Amino acid sequence: MNIYDFMFYLFAAITLVSAFFVVTIRNIVYSAFFLLFTFFGVVGLYILLAADFIAIVQLVVYVGGILILLLFGVMLTNKITSVQIKSGTFQILPAAIAVGLFAGILTASLLNTNWKTFETEIPATTAYSLGNLLMQEYVIVFELLGVLLLVALIGAASMARRNNA
Repeated sequence: MNIYDFMFYLFAAITLVSAFFVVTIRNIVYSAFFLLFTFFGVVGLYILLAADFIAIVQLVVYVGGILILLLFGVMLTNKITSVQIKSGTFQILPAAIAVGLFAGILTASLLNTNWKTFETEIPATTAYSLGNLLMQEYVIVFELLGVLLLVALIGAASMARRNNA
């Protein structure tokens, strides 16, 4: 095992363990701090993949912006530190459908991947090459992800509106 493999397993373990604690710990402050470690683990994985641009964007946007805003919002609100996070409903059927679709897409993409070609490609590390890939070769995937994010946003807004009404 060389140093690259060791660093990959270290960052992967940091990301997975801290993500597990984000969703299982009931104190929102501790959950936010574990989210910080999750984001740093993902940044480390991006650096190991030689995707410098994506790593810097992850660091600046998620760690520097969203997480710090979340931490300050939680810490400056007096009553929110004692809030226990709990979910009253379990959506087993939609979760099973989503996991099944994800597993099917992942399996199909792994079976259809030409690994010889994949190993010789140069990774998209600059903003220009990343933009070209997103707007030329992967435009359908890019648009589908945009639609998925829109559906998630509408679902979150409708859930928040239903709880406040």
